[in-house]
Amino acid sequence: MQLTFLGHATWLVETGGKTLLIDPFLTGNPAATRKADEIACDYVLITHAHGDHISDAESILRRTGATCVTTNEIAGDLGAKGIEAHGMHLGGKQSFDFGSVKLVLALHGSGVSGGHACGFLIESEGKKLYFAGDTALTTDMQLLRDVWGPIDVAVLPVGSYFTMDVPDAAVACRFIAPRYCVPMHYNTFPAIQADIDDLRRRVAKESPSTEVVEVAVGASHRF
Repeated sequence: MQLTFLGHATWLVETGGKTLLIDPFLTGNPAATRKADEIACDYVLITHAHGDHISDAESILRRTGATCVTTNEIAGDLGAKGIEAHGMHLGGKQSFDFGSVKLVLALHGSGVSGGHACGFLIESEGKKLYFAGDTALTTDMQLLRDVWGPIDVAVLPVGSYFTMDVPDAAVACRFIAPRYCVPMHYNTFPAIQADIDDLRRRVAKESPSTEVVEVAVGASHRF
């Protein structure tokens, strides 16, 4: 399983012979090193409909014909535009040709009327990847470890202001006990600056078995 960081909260996940694009925000993203029309993918996963997570989804879905996996409300909005999507709800799980996706709780706004934000628990190649999306710290994260664990990789927002901050992300690692913690949603804008060395120090105290892996924008890491 290989993760490539495209900036902010946008990721490419190569696993099970397929490429998954998560929360596409490249156009207008000051941290992005690639353009939306350069992206090739088989799936597009969307956690919620705020512009910094969905802005390039429609154009990429139309150009690539990729399969979209998202919440039911976002799927409905895309369907009204002629784009078919797998609309799911929290707790739902669906199998695909690369593995499976389960929608899990994210405490955040949805960006659509009557909707909800989500995170993803992706199982593929014998590994479990938790992509938190935009969320506050919640004790429900313990379910990832106690019910669905062990988690190999947890991709967590750390920039504060709109999401968890570094201290909360360290506690999240205690709740989840992942093998690796990968930070995201930080340093894109002045309001969401974060110190990853501080994250390492805090995670070492809260969850000593967890290694913090910072992936530079444009870089890849294989887990």
